Amino acid sequence: MREHDSAIAASGETLLDLTALRADTPGCESVIHFNNAGCGLLARPVHQAMVEHLDLEARIGGYEAADVRAAEVSDFYAATAELIGSQPGEIAFAASATDAYTRALSSIPFQPGDVILTTRNDFISNQIAFLSLRKRFGIEIVHAPDHHDGSGVDVDAMAQLMRTRRPRLVAVTHIPTNSGLVQPIAEIGRHCRDLDLVYLVDACQSVGQYPIDVDEIGCDFLTATCRKFLRGPRGTGFLYVADRILRDGFEPLFIDMYGARWTGPDTYRPVDTAARFEDWEFPYAAVIGSAAAIRYALRVGIGPISQRTPALAARLRDKLTQIPGVRVLDRGPNPAALVTFDVAGWEPVPFKQALDTHRINSALSYRHFAQYDFADKDVAWALRLSPHYYNTEDEVDAVADAVAHLTASRRTNERQ
Repeated sequence: MREHDSAIAASGETLLDLTALRADTPGCESVIHFNNAGCGLLARPVHQAMVEHLDLEARIGGYEAADVRAAEVSDFYAATAELIGSQPGEIAFAASATDAYTRALSSIPFQPGDVILTTRNDFISNQIAFLSLRKRFGIEIVHAPDHHDGSGVDVDAMAQLMRTRRPRLVAVTHIPTNSGLVQPIAEIGRHCRDLDLVYLVDACQSVGQYPIDVDEIGCDFLTATCRKFLRGPRGTGFLYVADRILRDGFEPLFIDMYGARWTGPDTYRPVDTAARFEDWEFPYAAVIGSAAAIRYALRVGIGPISQRTPALAARLRDKLTQIPGVRVLDRGPNPAALVTFDVAGWEPVPFKQALDTHRINSALSYRHFAQYDFADKDVAWALRLSPHYYNTEDEVDAVADAVAHLTASRRTNERQ
């Protein structure tokens, strides 16, 4: 299959112009970038928007440049709202998905004995944050069991825990960083809404890869980064806060002059929008770059992206499963574009470095990233490969060939 053929989705979706998309992506000339779950390659319009703003700051001053580019800054909120089906006033800029997540957590008035109900596949930083809350406030962390078929959390069992434990917070990671598992967040959300439970979704690996509709999910908070499948700059992310949560008075523990008004010597009032979760200082070039990245993804089309990107990953998994010594680790009926595997006879860093020499970008996951999942799979580490829509089938094949070559060479060396 050649590049131009591969851009046609099985359902007959609009053709993606891979030639133009790759021309917009200078990194494609240098590397095979299969680390989009870590940080996607910037598109030229994103890079240009950021550089132009930095140049403007250098010429006229930072405050003044922000005033001149107020419309572009405001478009971050409009574009993000369009991307996830919300209103601009429900969006807060954040320095990362984890920054957004901890701001959301800080707004929940936990008391000793409160329960956080989560899964065995929540992101490492989220799990550590829960443990920190337990240490400080005496909360209880309850992990819903996985379904026996490997499809992720057992939703029925989780719903039963919602009814019996009445958690203060339900928290789920849509796609964990350590595998291609896709959790049924909308199904979980329906139970949360029926029981009027606060629901926090980490969509760090799914925004930009799949369509996201916060109304369909039924979440109260949703967090994401811009640097991964949205292909935005590093140090950027966002927090969605449902209007019902804003009306109920949720606010971050540490709120500053941007998020609140000092109404008297002993009083303050949070602003009405999700801006109460923001700070006064912004990296304006990065905000504008994030808006450009989101607009770029919307122009390409989240629908076609959501078909092509996992399809490339599926092709890669199929090829890796045929390589002796390679064990593909992803579970679930329709895995996302995070392909994880371990390799017999190799240590993690040397294997990644060997791929680096082929100009293939990848990432490593370790046991301490996923204490439950990797224990279940009995692995100490995994290599993660994450293609995106601008990658090609030829690149998938080249990556699989490189893995096959490395595993074969190790077997040869062991026999000698």
